[in-house]
Amino acid sequence: MNFLPESDMLTLLTGATLAVKLVMIFLALMSVWSWTIIFFKFFTIGSARKKVMQGYDAFMESQDLTSGLNKLGDKEHSPLARVSTLAVQEFRLLEKAEVNRERKRLLVKDTLRRVLKQGITKEMRVLTRNLPFLATCANAAPFIGLFGTVWGIMHSFHSIGLAQSAALATVAPGISEALIATAIGLLVAIPATIFYNYFLGKLGEIETGMIDFAGAFLNRAEREITWASKMEKR
Repeated sequence: MNFLPESDMLTLLTGATLAVKLVMIFLALMSVWSWTIIFFKFFTIGSARKKVMQGYDAFMESQDLTSGLNKLGDKEHSPLARVSTLAVQEFRLLEKAEVNRERKRLLVKDTLRRVLKQGITKEMRVLTRNLPFLATCANAAPFIGLFGTVWGIMHSFHSIGLAQSAALATVAPGISEALIATAIGLLVAIPATIFYNYFLGKLGEIETGMIDFAGAFLNRAEREITWASKMEKR
């Protein structure tokens, strides 16, 4: 397969119409930002998934709730530690409430469930931030490139009319620059689509892991209702 020499490619790019150049610049900016998101999310989502899986396993292997929470790690780095910290703080507030002990026991389950759900939602919101842009690139980039293609072909037909000739040498440059716009649009959309779906799969695993942790946390909290007095303040 023969590709255009680099010099010919540059000639086509520099000789493109203003509209096609603007399309290419816009697509290039989309590509740079989407790859920035991809690299950043690859590490942050991967790290979060590892912390959640390891933290859940350590929590389940612990003998009691207190030791399990201590095994989650630093709340600055562990999503599960941050979620559990919210639950512990809410439990401490509930413990100070001026209601009888039986009433407190009834409130614990519902209160902790709501707090854990809020914590998981907050963590997922942080992890999914900027991912919609990848979806936008995947859906919009091919059409933006197609716009450049259509404009380039229109310019080619206009050149035919001015030259009063349908010779290949007359229309080839415009068609070539038009096809380059389409190719750039696909180069932006393809990796954005692949990594967007990849990240969605990993985020699903993270959310499932945190939901499982929340269920295990509630079960142990119900069995060990006096754990707060023995737990170190996180």
